[in-house]
Amino acid sequence: MRKTLVMSTVLLLLPAFCAAAGDGFGGVSARDAQGREFELVALSSEVDYSIGGLVAEARIRQRFTHHGDGWIDATYLLPLPEGAAVHDLQLHVGGRTVVGEIREKEQARSEFVEAAASGRRASLVETSRAQLFRTTVANVGPGETIEVDLRWWQPVAWHDGRFALTLPLTYTPRFEPAAANSDAPQGRANADDAHAAQAPTVRLNVALDAGVALARIDSPTHATKITGSGTQRHVEFADGAVPADRDFVLEWTPALGAAPTSSVLLERWNGHTYALAMLLPPAQLPNPLPRELILVIDTSGSMEGASLGQAKAALDLALQSLRPGDRFNVIQFNSVVEPLFDAPVAATPDDVRLAREWVAALRADGGTEMIPALRRALADSGRAGYVRQVVFATDGAVDDAGGLYASIEDGLGASRLFTIGIGSAPNAHFIERAATLGRGSSVVVRRLEEVGERMRELFARLDQPALRDLALEWPGAAESYPQRLPDLYAGEPLLVVARVDELRGELKIAGASADAPWSAALRLDRATPSAGIARLWAQRKSDDLQHRLERGADADATRAAIVQLALEHHIVTPYTSLVAIERTPSAPADADVKAVRIANGAPEGSVGFAATATPATLEALLGLVLLALAGMLAFGHSRKTSPAAIAAFAGMTDSSRVCVGSHASRRRFGTEVA
Repeated sequence: MRKTLVMSTVLLLLPAFCAAAGDGFGGVSARDAQGREFELVALSSEVDYSIGGLVAEARIRQRFTHHGDGWIDATYLLPLPEGAAVHDLQLHVGGRTVVGEIREKEQARSEFVEAAASGRRASLVETSRAQLFRTTVANVGPGETIEVDLRWWQPVAWHDGRFALTLPLTYTPRFEPAAANSDAPQGRANADDAHAAQAPTVRLNVALDAGVALARIDSPTHATKITGSGTQRHVEFADGAVPADRDFVLEWTPALGAAPTSSVLLERWNGHTYALAMLLPPAQLPNPLPRELILVIDTSGSMEGASLGQAKAALDLALQSLRPGDRFNVIQFNSVVEPLFDAPVAATPDDVRLAREWVAALRADGGTEMIPALRRALADSGRAGYVRQVVFATDGAVDDAGGLYASIEDGLGASRLFTIGIGSAPNAHFIERAATLGRGSSVVVRRLEEVGERMRELFARLDQPALRDLALEWPGAAESYPQRLPDLYAGEPLLVVARVDELRGELKIAGASADAPWSAALRLDRATPSAGIARLWAQRKSDDLQHRLERGADADATRAAIVQLALEHHIVTPYTSLVAIERTPSAPADADVKAVRIANGAPEGSVGFAATATPATLEALLGLVLLALAGMLAFGHSRKTSPAAIAAFAGMTDSSRVCVGSHASRRRFGTEVA
């Protein structure tokens, strides 16, 4: 009988959702079982940055405003920068502040579910995927505004003569290969990957203390208003609130003669000493060696539109950069892998012209099956006397990158991997980590007009022999990350974060160039105090432990080590979450609570998302509403949203994603409702 009721409710809801689908991508109006329309909550955000040298402290305030007349639980996916250490959560409502605590992930979910079921306001922040965090707020009342305050630390990048800070404001949906979930329909974005037709809005305030005189400061992605002078600047969006539909990037260039040198920052925290060292390579300009250049381009559905145009333009410039003594090949991939030539060929004018025409004719379609493309590109060990370089252009729209990283490490050999991040919101975690494991470097092309500048930066590295086989020697005991040091190219520093016994003596670094051994030393007694380094170290160590887990380390021991590390340093990891719970109930005991999803903005210039054939927003919202209704009917009327329904919504694990239309989702509803 209960299953019959649920299926009847599903049938009643379908016409409303089908009608909404015609309103355009993300245009969804939802009605409950009684035919009443309810509104999604509105989300606005404000981001504050305090930047000093190589470390930035950040705070985002997300405001959830519910314009409907019922009680809701709201979820929002928050992308954060690569390397961000998330450490603090506060929930503000009605003049009251609730401070979040770090808990083991399952304990945090349990506490959240119990609080939500009892009518208390609560917020849960946990990892969804790499650098993508799920924020859930329970028991938002009609007309209420609730503010979620989240804080993190992140490193500041230095490359090619300028500093850079990146903040993702939305994300490109990840493609999940069929092998990852045999029940999921091929080519569909995950339920987490819903995007809105109109993006949520964000305001920005940046307080920059550059520490050096500046020649230039600007944003290549947004119009900004910049005030201040000397080493101090204040930055905000010129238009106030802007759509959250692309990454924000801020760049600042030191004045001539004021460029940074190798340096050390330190923080003493909880009885330990932490150090962040920046080591700059020498400016070497020897004659370049001939190269074997393998160009790989992602032509999957998520690349459709401006992204593919940028990727094609980037590869065209790479082809034009080939020298007479070079060899090359071009490989495209989506659901299949297609090389232009069976093996690398000499860079003759005719073959280069053929390759440029072939690249110009490429079209986007299908899924993002990246592992076969990586294996094909790395399969050949190359010819003696050639530097083998693989250039990989992609938006990184992959859901589970563990197999990709393993393929890079296992198959790299003498090759070096250079990644080009494509699009207004590329998967920075994959782009940077793949390049690091590939002992190369990365660039990001967010707009077509940036292609020339960014590719010139990449060519400068490709033409420079790198410092290889790097090794660090700390005075005394030290635990530093990354433990596997990348090759070092001109214009790019080596950033190392460590927990050390003492900061005396010298940090020594040694390596080898194409011509001779190389070494340098950095005095540690001149270190500059800086906050945030301890948590950045903990985040790096957590990432390293997670990588070991992906490579077959003992699961229980590694998980325990990550949890202990996270609890000590109060950071969010795959196994720990932040949870904030109000003491007293706010929602009535018999409140009819609906679970709704606040959709992220579609990345600017995107047409297709991870080869999704139907609007992901519609699928996600339908799935969540059905899940909420199933929970209400299955667990009675004393409180119409059950703890199980809230848990399924707030804590969807990889094995319980809701993909409407898939076998997995049908079985999920059937077993939970029957």
